[in-house]
Amino acid sequence: MNDSTLLTIKEFSEFAGITQSTLRYYDEIGLLPASERGENNYRYYTPFQLITLNFINVLVDLGIPLSTIKELTARRTPESMIDLLSRQEVILDYKLYELRTAYSIIHTYRNNIQDGLFAREGDVSVREFDEARIILGPENSFESNETFYWSFINFCNSAKDYRINLRYPIGGYHLDMQSFLKAPGQPERYFSFDPVGNIIREKGKYLVGYERGYYGEFDKLPGKMAAYAKTYDLIFTGPVFVIYLHDEVSVVDPNQFMARVMVPVSSKKTAHD
Repeated sequence: MNDSTLLTIKEFSEFAGITQSTLRYYDEIGLLPASERGENNYRYYTPFQLITLNFINVLVDLGIPLSTIKELTARRTPESMIDLLSRQEVILDYKLYELRTAYSIIHTYRNNIQDGLFAREGDVSVREFDEARIILGPENSFESNETFYWSFINFCNSAKDYRINLRYPIGGYHLDMQSFLKAPGQPERYFSFDPVGNIIREKGKYLVGYERGYYGEFDKLPGKMAAYAKTYDLIFTGPVFVIYLHDEVSVVDPNQFMARVMVPVSSKKTAHD
């Protein structure tokens, strides 16, 4: 077969591994015109056009717009291609970042939702948790009877300054158990469950409790956790983390949101040792 051989669109399609509809579209927009037109306006191509098609396919796979590829089919140089590929590399780097972030958010929500499926409202126990990272927002300032709304709006408004991605689950951070018992719906800060955060939730034993209800609305759980710690001679050794395993992402009724409250603990005996 030489370069003067004419191939029907069907033959060229099979030869090149591309659909006839794509070839017709490329012809219509002037990206890869048929070499000749026969009777009934039937398209014919030459084997030489495989070179142009390969050039097109490479750039299409790299995400280059067809309009840009069309401009380059007639004139291109190594220098212009380096410039184009460098710009596309930056675009793809950002897309990769977006994909990695989306994957991380999916992973975080999936784990939370899964944990919530096995949680029972009112349960309190001691569990081992691995280290995790979070990003703390600004300090909250509550009026006496203020709900979480205004402080949460402030947290959202400050997200850019604190490099917080609001698509991750958001939790409440209390300085200690005494603070949580005093005002369970008024955390000192909010935090993002971002796994690349700059704050570490330490690995170790945590007293964990679960309760259903809307954001910041706790009934018996704080008291049950305090009573459990007293019964089993536990002392609280760090901040309280409140995260909603089931929230608006997975539940329609806000009254069915499932909160997990966790605070690091150690036994009094171990502490005295």
